[in-house]
Amino acid sequence: MPKIDFLYFNAGGGHRAAATALQSVVASQNRPWRVRLVNLNDILLPTDILKKTLGLGLEDIYNLLLRKGWTLGSKQLVPVMHLLIRAFHRRQIELISEFWRRDTPDLVVSLIPNFNRAVFEALRRVTPQSPYVTILTDIADYPPHFWIERQPQYLVCGSAKAVEQARAMGHPDHAIFRTSGMILRPTFYNVPPIDVPAGRAAAGLQADLPTGLVLFGGHGSPQMLDIARRLDGCGRRLQLIMLCGHNEKLAARLRELKLSIPLHVESFTSEVPLFMQMADFFIGKPGPGSISEALAMGLPVVVESNAWTLPQERYNAEWIAENKLGIQLKSFRQIAAAVTRLLDGEMAEFRQKAAALHNQAVFEIPPILETVLDRGPLG
Repeated sequence: MPKIDFLYFNAGGGHRAAATALQSVVASQNRPWRVRLVNLNDILLPTDILKKTLGLGLEDIYNLLLRKGWTLGSKQLVPVMHLLIRAFHRRQIELISEFWRRDTPDLVVSLIPNFNRAVFEALRRVTPQSPYVTILTDIADYPPHFWIERQPQYLVCGSAKAVEQARAMGHPDHAIFRTSGMILRPTFYNVPPIDVPAGRAAAGLQADLPTGLVLFGGHGSPQMLDIARRLDGCGRRLQLIMLCGHNEKLAARLRELKLSIPLHVESFTSEVPLFMQMADFFIGKPGPGSISEALAMGLPVVVESNAWTLPQERYNAEWIAENKLGIQLKSFRQIAAAVTRLLDGEMAEFRQKAAALHNQAVFEIPPILETVLDRGPLG
């Protein structure tokens, strides 16, 4: 039985979500594989100097920045982070190699950025006959040294842009696999239809009002407060569903708002597909997971892209505008005008474009991994 390791981080939550979604589909297809989820952060913990000095590791700090909205200047922080990673490169290889000597995989699948060089070199050191695959969980790469490295490995890309980037880095076509989008949880493919007016009423909303769903990942964002206030004052009849993830303080502040528009606030929920069925459009940051989920549910998306946007997510906003799937804003201060555009006529075209996507990536990847197992390593 082939042993396959899926590597993930808990930074942001999207990498783990992709890994667990893929693991569940592999199990549902009854493939004779032993799949193990591996948090690379646990292996590399001895090299996390921030954890040693501050008590907060890289994962903790990243999630804190997201939760607080302290992302201004994140583009300038990436080279600093890469410098720290490279400084511990040899030690990273040693730690990963030691881990795999105890239980050697037949295939390694990386769903994380930034560390693919060290992981690949460790795998080659321990078991050169085991192939290595990187699945980009962003719509495109953010070079250099983010997702795609110059090394003989397989790449799974969810967009034409990512494929172009892989080719430009010298990867041959037989090493590049194109999927129809980002990995989504299987629950987004078999969503039982609901009575939308009844669902809205059960959530304390009005049955017939245009409904926006506001979601900023698993940790929410203080921007949600400003968005609610601005849409409350825009003069349009509408209502909002606010999903705050693990940010209980934000959820409490939203519930305390005195607004004229109906508002339903949820903390962490596993019923995101249900709430998306109740909505007509999506508002949030251009994270690859959340916008892909919204588009899978047929929702036009409204996103912001500026100096506060994580650099690896900026192309996502461009991709939305280029493909006429929603509206890209320079600032959510323009949210009232954007929603007015949707309600006054652009909604139908965006919905049509979203319906045409047919993202099946999570089901397309297991056959790709089977092909890779049959072929063996590159180079």
